[in-house]
Amino acid sequence: MAIFFALRYSVFMSYKIFIDGKEGTTGLKILERFENRSDIEILPIAEDKRKDESERQKLINASDFTILCLPDDASRVSASLCTNPSTRILDASTAHRTNPDWAYGFPELDQSFRSKIETSSRVAVPGCYASGFAAIGYPLVKHGVIGADYPVVIHAVSGYSGAGKKAIALYEGENRPAALDSPRQYALTQAHKHLPEMKQICGLDYEPIFNPYVCDYFSGMTVTVSLTGRLLKKKMSAKNVWEVFAEHYDPANYKGRSMVNVVPFMGEGCLDEPFIAANTMSGRCSMEVIVYGNDDRIVVTTRFDNLGKGASGAAVQCLNIMMGIDETTGLTL
Repeated sequence: MAIFFALRYSVFMSYKIFIDGKEGTTGLKILERFENRSDIEILPIAEDKRKDESERQKLINASDFTILCLPDDASRVSASLCTNPSTRILDASTAHRTNPDWAYGFPELDQSFRSKIETSSRVAVPGCYASGFAAIGYPLVKHGVIGADYPVVIHAVSGYSGAGKKAIALYEGENRPAALDSPRQYALTQAHKHLPEMKQICGLDYEPIFNPYVCDYFSGMTVTVSLTGRLLKKKMSAKNVWEVFAEHYDPANYKGRSMVNVVPFMGEGCLDEPFIAANTMSGRCSMEVIVYGNDDRIVVTTRFDNLGKGASGAAVQCLNIMMGIDETTGLTL
């Protein structure tokens, strides 16, 4: 009888969730993904109290889970306000992604990542570009395709929603600058804030060269890494490299359901179409890995939604894992 009531309670119980920074793009999308979920109770904060530290501290410590959707410095402050040992925190900022005391919230990378998310009270949700690169770089290093000292170069394009509310307003405003009609390369000083986690999570000796572009469409992104065959640790064809990714992301190798899908290899390293559009995963929370090129110059691209697997979708996936439920709950695959 006691077991019956315990099981019944676990099925119908709800968790108290506080979102610190719910007015930002990521926070709003997380709230949207919580719609129609009866297992979650959102702890509200009055509009005039959003920056009141004592009020936020009260809500953080009253919650089962707090999700931080704040700038880095503000996230560090909010995390420090937590004194309740039962409160578990997910941080969507960059602040804690290289902190070994925090789990890195990309469960498909390895079973050890998933296990740490399941048990940790502190989870750092990866950044959008970092997620796209880690999905490529981690398997390449782990399986000995490239050495830790490989000269990695990353090219990436993203919709403008990844730049935040001010950029969205600029892109969607009247009489906007003509420059916004064109893809715009940025992070020109090679000091992008995602670089430290790209290096650390993938086990690289050096930070990669990173060339991101923001483009005139709302959401969706691609992250691309090119490999020179003669510089690989062992001789591999494009199909051999594809086989590494197909094996690594085989859902049978991990507990739970993988949300990283390796696109079938089309033969001779060719896709069934001559283009890779960056916006076709918009609105979805899964990710594609595509291998193409030829045996001398092998190219790997990840395609996903910067607001999905690259931000709010990843946060909700991690929350679901921490709650011990189906990780896809509330997500569109």
